[in-house]
Amino acid sequence: MPIGAEPIDRGMRVRVWAPTHPRVTLVLEDREVPLNADGEYHTGFAPDVAVGARYRFRVGDQLLPDPASRFQPEGPLGPSVLVDPAAFRWTDGAWRGIPAARHVLYELHVGTFTPAGTYAAAAEHLPFLADVGITTLELMPLHECAGRYNWGYDGVNLFAPGHHHGTPDDLRRFVDRAHACGLAVILDVVYNHFGPAGNTMFTWSPRYKHTRQTDWGEALDFASPGTRELVVENAAYWIREFHLDGLRLDATQAIQDDSPEHVIVALARAARAAAGDRTIFLVGENEPQDSSLLDGGLDALWNDDFHHTARVALTGLVEGYLHDYRGTPQELISAVERGFLYQGQLYPWQHSPRGTPTRGIARNRFVHFLENHDQVANLGFGERLADVADPATIRAMTALLLLSPELPMLFQGQETGARQRWHFFVDHEEALHAPIRTGRARFCAQFPRLATPEAQAALVDPCSEATFRRCILDPGDRRLDHPVVALHRDLLRLRREAPAGDDVAGAVLAERTFALRFGDRLLLVNLGATFAQAVVPEPLLAPPPGTGWHVAWSSEDPRYGGHGTPPPFDRVRLALPARSAVLFVPDPAASLRLDPPPPSGDTVPVEP
Repeated sequence: MPIGAEPIDRGMRVRVWAPTHPRVTLVLEDREVPLNADGEYHTGFAPDVAVGARYRFRVGDQLLPDPASRFQPEGPLGPSVLVDPAAFRWTDGAWRGIPAARHVLYELHVGTFTPAGTYAAAAEHLPFLADVGITTLELMPLHECAGRYNWGYDGVNLFAPGHHHGTPDDLRRFVDRAHACGLAVILDVVYNHFGPAGNTMFTWSPRYKHTRQTDWGEALDFASPGTRELVVENAAYWIREFHLDGLRLDATQAIQDDSPEHVIVALARAARAAAGDRTIFLVGENEPQDSSLLDGGLDALWNDDFHHTARVALTGLVEGYLHDYRGTPQELISAVERGFLYQGQLYPWQHSPRGTPTRGIARNRFVHFLENHDQVANLGFGERLADVADPATIRAMTALLLLSPELPMLFQGQETGARQRWHFFVDHEEALHAPIRTGRARFCAQFPRLATPEAQAALVDPCSEATFRRCILDPGDRRLDHPVVALHRDLLRLRREAPAGDDVAGAVLAERTFALRFGDRLLLVNLGATFAQAVVPEPLLAPPPGTGWHVAWSSEDPRYGGHGTPPPFDRVRLALPARSAVLFVPDPAASLRLDPPPPSGDTVPVEP
């Protein structure tokens, strides 16, 4: 029997975990029904209850929502609603998911993706994203939170999609529409802590809570059967009842479990079982960069190292947690060739080793990105890359991101060059405002430039509605004739037509210039001034026998705002525009026809 409430036999059946409470009563609008103790659980059946009925539970002298509520229309402390997941009429029966190597991820916050902030409003823009070349939407957490707006990581009702965005069926309708557009949908889930406001879970049982702390609150105790069932069943629930195509697990290093089988392994198995013959995608965030998670149920891991070195290459900022990166060609090559840059060596910022080896792991099991929700908000005043890096370098780095074999991820608005600020924002009760403001300012102070009195005074108020509203994107930017949109669209078309596999090798050509070879394709990236020198003796630059190199794409195409690309290869030199990326493909017609070669240095010409 599942946890929570379900409609059955013209009534409702309930099952809740309350190991420290001798009595639990189901409270309906017209009556109360005492539940039966069943070990650590309480179960019961109430006849003549219609779908849509509101209910609570009486526990001691408190009225509490269902800990596995499917909908909280009045917020986390209001009544729960009886939902029938089988009532929705799906049209995606032929949908089977996205193959692992085809994911092009797009991180989306429903509340700021459109001015309306609803599932229905977001669904109107799905055809645009599909046309750009996105394959997989990664929705930021939807768990019901306290307040009117939130990043989503303060969820307290794990089964209830946030009511400010619409009803559960509105979310189903969004997923159904996405599948019709050829888009997969995965959900960011938070299984390491509950939010600080509106949380009744510890009233149900203190055994949900571990003695350990996370950076965001009390850790969950997965040795407790109720905690474990809650999370494992929740992972399967999103796949089964909403036809989601996978999950992104937040901060897996904080999901600590000493059980014989780690809860991540258990929830991954449950999610795949719920998917049946559909392909799902499970990806994790793991700050210590523990590649063993790829043997424990996850399909991929975020690679923060790629972001950090790319951010330094783009902006020159070497502060805070970017302290140990230089943005050099070799760092960028190594991130593409090997995944994590730190694989067990000393990481000076933390004064300890970091990371684990990635040898033998396919490149498409790492997710690379230039922006995400954390990184945009953390590294300044919420500016997007379009505001802190020059356009030509952004175009070149976008080519590296989208043509490399790793799975690329864009943060909402990146595909249009959005300039709306993205800040941390939260809406909690007044008593939490001061510690939230203090904590945010203290976090930003790890960057010396943000630790000055002037910078600290200029930080926006994370508890202000104005902060939330300035993060809302302008849907009018989503035009296929937009130069930045065209850039992403063309690169993703190239990625589809000739996807890079694990046959990848790189070489540094100069201080700011490097080459990457993907099979028979060659990508040259120049992050500095105009590069021009005698052709270097680098084997990666040699075209396949009988061919020469033909320019298939350049970041300096005027369609993207560039200034054109003269032929890079000639008989005496290799030349690349400043701050550019150029992709070459072999072409027999481009083969150089050289005059007879001059004598080599180890022969003596013979006079006739």
